[in-house]
Amino acid sequence: QVQLVESGGGLVQYGGSLKVSCTASGIIFSIFTMGWYRQTPGKQRELVATITNVRSRSYADSVKGRFTISRDNAKNTVYLQMNSLKPEDTAVYYCNALAPRARDGGYWGQGTQVTVSS
Repeated sequence: QVQLVESGGGLVQYGGSLKVSCTASGIIFSIFTMGWYRQTPGKQRELVATITNVRSRSYADSVKGRFTISRDNAKNTVYLQMNSLKPEDTAVYYCNALAPRARDGGYWGQGTQVTVSS
């Protein structure tokens, strides 16, 4: 059974930092592309950042230079370090695990709320 469990969300002030984590079980973590997405009410889920099995990273333009995605294969965990947070970063952040050559959307966590106050 695949499980992705996010943690680390919370309330932070404008300009602050927060680090969210996602720990996976039930998959061969090291071969998966891991990603962070976010969603606000009434909007589609959007890509924030991804990291491949060879640690190639990509970011949404809105978070470049402020967010950093990383992974620790020994701990089956992917992280998202968020700096210089803005109110528009407020969302539920979801972890995604995508298998090589996957034809579906992969596996999802339950989400963790990040709220940035102005």
